[in-house]
Amino acid sequence: MADPMTYGEFLGALRAEGLTVIEEKTGGKSPASHNRNHKGAWGPVNGVMIHHTVTRGHDTTVEICRKGHASLPGPLCHGVICKAGHVHVVGYGRTNHAGLGDDDVLQAVIDERALPADNEANTDGNRHFYGFECENLGDGKDPWPAVQLEAIERAAAAVCRHHRWNERSVIGHLEWQPGKVDPRGFTMASMRARVADRLDGTPSDDWKPSTPSTPDKEDLMAGYSKRQIAEATWDEDMVPAPKFAPDYEKNRFWKPSAYLRSIYNAVITIRDELRALRKAVDALAKKES
Repeated sequence: MADPMTYGEFLGALRAEGLTVIEEKTGGKSPASHNRNHKGAWGPVNGVMIHHTVTRGHDTTVEICRKGHASLPGPLCHGVICKAGHVHVVGYGRTNHAGLGDDDVLQAVIDERALPADNEANTDGNRHFYGFECENLGDGKDPWPAVQLEAIERAAAAVCRHHRWNERSVIGHLEWQPGKVDPRGFTMASMRARVADRLDGTPSDDWKPSTPSTPDKEDLMAGYSKRQIAEATWDEDMVPAPKFAPDYEKNRFWKPSAYLRSIYNAVITIRDELRALRKAVDALAKKES
């Protein structure tokens, strides 16, 4: 149990752990003042909670976590860990990330012991946990790049190191609130083991993902195979439809794969018509001779 870090201490702890930290402003203001403190207290803090975003794409993910959505206003966490391994700080203070969870789980986190099953939603988690949203679809298929997993490990360890907590202070959303499944794609037991190994050492500069000059220059394809990129590209309605298409007024954009298929079919039709025309011309020539 502890008072939350100051905003400066939070940034410093992350950077001391070797992470690239990007501060995302809201209305020109620092993330330090972007929070939900008017809805309740933040602190005492007791642990770190890890989530997945169910989103794809760096810009979209950061924007949603910073602004929130109609049913849940932002910020939705303190830091967004993208697939490139950078931590985008979107808010600081009370954030809408944990929701209601199990008081027995909270007590286990405070005691730093094994977690009981989460079977109640009776305790405000937004007050007690730092939250990191991690860019992933959460479908069990979307990959977790090694650089992203290491960034999650380092971010969790940074907070624990500051507060002198051990790895049992790091939990997943699925261990806090009944019905939640995040993070999906790795186990929290494996992540806690990684955090424990890191806490046995000291912060260092032995690892850093590439630092972008601006957030827009991040590798948005990091973690995706060539096949996944190709499938996503060919199956998106992103190419202006030809105006001669029968349903042009209703369907203004086609998938690239559909466009290519229509071109292929048109070429085959033209080829067959040319063959038929050639036969007709040959037959006419023979008749006249």
